[in-house]
Amino acid sequence: MPYATNFDLPQPVRHVLPEHAQDIYREAFNHAFVTYAGSPAGEERAHRIAWGAVKHSYRKVDGAWVARDEFK
Repeated sequence: MPYATNFDLPQPVRHVLPEHAQDIYREAFNHAFVTYAGSPAGEERAHRIAWGAVKHSYRKVDGAWVARDEFK
C-alpha cells in the first residue's frame, strides 16, 4: 500500500529516520510499489528500493542516520 504521509510509514522507519529521509523513503517506496504492483514480492521489493534510496543520501553514523553531504 502506498503511503500518503510520513506518519503512515511503518513505525520502525519513522523511529530511525530524520524527516527528510522519511520523505525520500516514502517517495521511493510509492514509486516502486506502483512499478512492481502485481509482482509476488512487489511490496517487499518496494521496501528494499526505498531503503536503497535513503542510503544514497544518508548514512548511519554511531547509530543515527545523517545526510551524506554533512561529510564533504
